[in-house]
Amino acid sequence: MATVAIVDYGMGNLRSVAGAVAKVGHTPVVTRAAATLADADCLVLPGVGAFPDAMRSIGRHGLDAALDIEVRQRGKPLLGICLGAQLVTRSSEEFGLHGGLGWVEARVRRIAPDDTSLRVPHVGWNDLFRTRDCPLLDGVPDDALFYYVHSYCIDSDDASVVVGECDYGGRFVAALARDNVWATQFHPEKSQRHGLAVLANFIERCH
Repeated sequence: MATVAIVDYGMGNLRSVAGAVAKVGHTPVVTRAAATLADADCLVLPGVGAFPDAMRSIGRHGLDAALDIEVRQRGKPLLGICLGAQLVTRSSEEFGLHGGLGWVEARVRRIAPDDTSLRVPHVGWNDLFRTRDCPLLDGVPDDALFYYVHSYCIDSDDASVVVGECDYGGRFVAALARDNVWATQFHPEKSQRHGLAVLANFIERCH
């Protein structure tokens, strides 16, 4: 049984994520304490809200330094979810240009569907098109649907970090992986059994 630290920077759906971690048989700890992050087996960075607000909150709580130590220096596995996935990138254009944590060579842009009848934000169930094999998606069938809620999305010129895409009037990154950093634009904790499978894969296979 792994201890999973869910990073509390004041903007995440913490209870839902903690409940999902417990449901797949592991121990969730919601925290912003550096010592607790250091003691955990892996980290989850959730998020709901705006990118610049999230980065300011992370900095205000000193979590940027603590996470850098755990993720970059110690190589601890981290899963970013939704806004948390966007935060691991280099930058976002949400409300101006803002720097992210910079762990993955990617950027965040506003969703601009080719089909103008498609609404933004993108809310609801949608596909995941696997772009390469990845333990995060082990055992997940090709026709699995996942739950999305977002107005901004991730793009990357580095195809090697992209493990899954979604199509909503154009492709965007739905799942990515680089070294010990993993991220999903969809919400695994809200995506029923396939989402729980992704979460379990991260905890059990990705470290």
